[in-house]
Amino acid sequence: MISANTSNGYNLPIGVTGLSKAMYGLHMEVFWICVGIAVVVFGAMIYSLVKFRKSQGAIPDTTMLHSTKVEIIWTIIPVVILVVMAIPAADLILKMEDTRNSELSIRVTGYQWKWQYQYMDAAEGISFFSTLAQDSNFARQLNSGIDPKSVPNYLLDVDKPLVIPSGTKVRLLLTSQDVIHAWWVPDFGAKRSVIPGFVNELWFNVDPGKEGIYRGQCAALCGRDHGFMPVVVDVRTPEAFKQWVVEQKAALKQASAPDMSAPAVPATVPPAAQPPRSAQVISNPSTPTP
Repeated sequence: MISANTSNGYNLPIGVTGLSKAMYGLHMEVFWICVGIAVVVFGAMIYSLVKFRKSQGAIPDTTMLHSTKVEIIWTIIPVVILVVMAIPAADLILKMEDTRNSELSIRVTGYQWKWQYQYMDAAEGISFFSTLAQDSNFARQLNSGIDPKSVPNYLLDVDKPLVIPSGTKVRLLLTSQDVIHAWWVPDFGAKRSVIPGFVNELWFNVDPGKEGIYRGQCAALCGRDHGFMPVVVDVRTPEAFKQWVVEQKAALKQASAPDMSAPAVPATVPPAAQPPRSAQVISNPSTPTP
């Protein structure tokens, strides 16, 4: 499955979740407000510098020392602007923190330098580690002789990605086994610190029809190999995810079943259970028994 990341490299990705789209919308709203403020402020400054320059005979006004009306105006306007930005921002923060009614929970544990995923709910029992893909790991070694440009998704691929269904509210319970990490997938609008001894929560719901591979990284400086700790999420349709769960559970069941093809080990009498040699009766036809 090909990569489905939505970033163009110049702006925030619009993403594939309701939260990421709301973040992008809020980001652009604040951006254009800031552009408007910059146009007004710098426009007024440039106009004043050009219109009232000394070479044009401008004379400073020494009579205006204080204006209560002007101070009230330039205090009210910024307050109104801040309120206009704060209301949607607060509403979005509340939505980001609302992990209720999740349909799939996954425990994520950070290690130096890999992730462990432990599924709950309908996928209970499925657990695995996700580490840097071998081709990237070989290419990153000093004097490996491998051109990193020849490695697909260099340093952004793993051996086992996190598999989730689309159209499902997924909750992550994040903690760490050693140092502080950060689980981050830009296209989900999802980033949360992973702290030892503490459980953080994070949720997202990938829009139906947006199945694919999404990539992220550990976003906290977590030691020597921090740059080699990617996050890869494989988003599948609900039907494909259910089939994956069935396959994973079948593989786990088969792995835990006893091997019936192995030859049976014959039972032996332990040495301690054998009678002492002095008590054994030796039967020999050529030697009469006393």
